[in-house]
Amino acid sequence: MRWRITGGLLLLALLAAFPLDCPAPVIFRPGEGWTYEPVGSSGSSWQRKRAKDQLAVAQEAYDRGNYRLATKAANRVVNVWPLSDHAGPAQYLVGRCFEARHMDERAFKAYQIALTKYPKVINYDEILGRQYAIATRFLGGQRFKLFGYLPLFPSMEKTAKMMQEIVANGPYYTTGPKAQLDTGTAREKEKKYPLAVKAYEKAADRYFDRPPIASEAIFRAAKAWEKQALKAEYDQSKAGASIDLMRDFIELYPKDPRVTNALDTIRELRGEQARGAYETGRFYERYRRWQAALVYYNESLSRDQNSPYAEEARRRIELLKPLAEAQVKRIADYELRVRQRAAARATNAPSLQPPAAPATNAPPAKP
Repeated sequence: MRWRITGGLLLLALLAAFPLDCPAPVIFRPGEGWTYEPVGSSGSSWQRKRAKDQLAVAQEAYDRGNYRLATKAANRVVNVWPLSDHAGPAQYLVGRCFEARHMDERAFKAYQIALTKYPKVINYDEILGRQYAIATRFLGGQRFKLFGYLPLFPSMEKTAKMMQEIVANGPYYTTGPKAQLDTGTAREKEKKYPLAVKAYEKAADRYFDRPPIASEAIFRAAKAWEKQALKAEYDQSKAGASIDLMRDFIELYPKDPRVTNALDTIRELRGEQARGAYETGRFYERYRRWQAALVYYNESLSRDQNSPYAEEARRRIELLKPLAEAQVKRIADYELRVRQRAAARATNAPSLQPPAAPATNAPPAKP
């Protein structure tokens, strides 16, 4: 045991006496943060003393396809010279590098920093277009990545937020109306139809002076309510909302080629309203609520007299009429008896006033 300890101490002494160079590839520089330097290279090979020259290094590395070095050099421009005229283009180049490496989420965030911190960047509209292209890929089902590398799953929630950031960056640029409509599309894919309708209605209100956008927004909102109505078994209020929007669409854009589709949707939804009312009537009938069942059977007929449920609704109405009348009479008789008993109890109830003091002729007591 003793010789092992002695040998270990001797080895440590030799290592201390003859130190070797140990490369440190991750380096921290004040004002710049952490950077990675490959073994055998030095920061002087790519670092420059002026922002313009540093950006030129980043652009040259990007053109060669060395996106890691380009990202590092461009980030140095942003960190060391944040107020320079070259900081905005450098931040844009960071986004281009991430996009070239298929790290779309990081690229989107880099572009967002470029637009918010450097709003006077000369290619503002191009950056918006690149953001919209990235968000469109996610809308199409591209997976988000953990730490920028590990693919997870598509997320329409995150995609909708991306689209809203694009709208906020430039509501009246070319990308603004499209991103607002695509926000609704993302919400529809989540099956969050009320949020989808809200996004479409916002597009219709904001871009009312652009008929192609406004008409598309109204039509999509009506279709979203239609999807919600087809999911409901009893509540058909969303069908009514869809019908109202389709009527607005037809009235505002009578020459639109989708008018025929809108009319077909209205007919289909009227049949859906008739079905919903009929099913509600059946629900009340199962619980022997004859009068309520009659109300909904009649509503089913009023919604669509030619629906597949119309004939059965008429038959149920004729069958339930005498039962409903008898039920109403029983309820009325019961309520009358209740009122009569209440009145009788009020008449026979003892008075709540305290009894009056008996009269006396005795003189008052002397103090």
